[in-house]
Amino acid sequence: MPTRPAEAPLADFALLRGQDPEMAEVLAAEGERQAAGLQLIAAENFTSPAVLAALGSSLANKYAEGYPGARHHGGCELADAAERIAIERAVRVFGAGHVNVQPHSGSSAVLAAYAALLRPGDTVLAMGLPFGGHLTHGSPANFSGRWFDFVGYGVGAESGLIDYEQVRALARARRPRAIVCGSIAYPRHIDYAAFRAIADEAGAYLIADAAHPIGLVAAGAAPSPVPYADVVCATTHKVLRGPRGGMLLCGPELAERIDRAVFPFTQSGAQMHTIAAKAVAFAEAATPDFRGYAHQVVANARALAKALAAEGLLITTGGTDTHLLTADPAPLGVEGRTARGRLGAAAIVLDSCALPHGDARGLRLGTAAVTTQGMREPEMTRIAELLAAVLRGDLAAPAARREVRGLTRAFPPYPAPQG
Repeated sequence: MPTRPAEAPLADFALLRGQDPEMAEVLAAEGERQAAGLQLIAAENFTSPAVLAALGSSLANKYAEGYPGARHHGGCELADAAERIAIERAVRVFGAGHVNVQPHSGSSAVLAAYAALLRPGDTVLAMGLPFGGHLTHGSPANFSGRWFDFVGYGVGAESGLIDYEQVRALARARRPRAIVCGSIAYPRHIDYAAFRAIADEAGAYLIADAAHPIGLVAAGAAPSPVPYADVVCATTHKVLRGPRGGMLLCGPELAERIDRAVFPFTQSGAQMHTIAAKAVAFAEAATPDFRGYAHQVVANARALAKALAAEGLLITTGGTDTHLLTADPAPLGVEGRTARGRLGAAAIVLDSCALPHGDARGLRLGTAAVTTQGMREPEMTRIAELLAAVLRGDLAAPAARREVRGLTRAFPPYPAPQG
């Protein structure tokens, strides 16, 4: 079952090295960093060479404000074709009535969803930031917290699971205009039907922020929010393995409001090269290979959670249903931020995150990128052993980097072409 790209990127840095050796050196070093380390950040992945080719295409030169057939610039016939292909493919993959592929990021998609459905000052119910809510779910440093009245729901201190009765009680008491379901650190499937029922009872819109699970949704490895949410906000990277960007999915009754919220309200010119790359990723997501890949991502996450628990880390919710997991390294004598620094020095790259109990901080790990490299359950066990050895102090950073490099050489993100 192939899980990694079959060809190496075609990028040739000879021209760039001659014209701008300083930047060429930075880019080459970043490529080496990615290849030499274990990339366990849950929001990252390795795109295919085909996606990279679309990102570097001539559509990067094209200004295309507006939508297909209604642009504010001339010469958009082929840009229109690229965007229509992206939309058609996304509609097929996700079963949505309407898709807008123009958002520049997941945050841009959420902003547009709020702009379409809300007015400044409206009350919104979303997962609180200490429990895994995103910045766009009410952070006071973000537009969401400044423009809207956010009420946060949480998870059980012991279970780490969403307390749906608490969500219902808050919705009854606060009567929000919208309810947001989604998280950057929740390792279990969300019960979209339960959120739909709560939203209907409160007379609220339901917005699903599916930035993390949407790639699993495409492959049938996670439940889809599309039948339940009024609007689904998502990214096109992460497990979906496309370019960095966003998208919005909704029914036909909200299509015009969503489109106008993206353009002209929150964005102007679409990034057509990125939209072309999204189209390539959507086509890849419709293949049997991708379906196998996404299910292996989940299998790897479960194997990694089990192996880390065996090494003594505390796994939030006792495991995972998705591509990510969160873990408390305190039993090994270190807290999350310190652990992230030690592991980074060992070329094991991951995030620190809040944990549902007290003020503790732990680790957030994802298996999308290492699965793209072709790693499977035995490698997850080895990763857990290396991680724990570094945190216990049994393995110094230089030795750990050598061990990591030996592993990644066997599973390069972009294998050299054969023949």
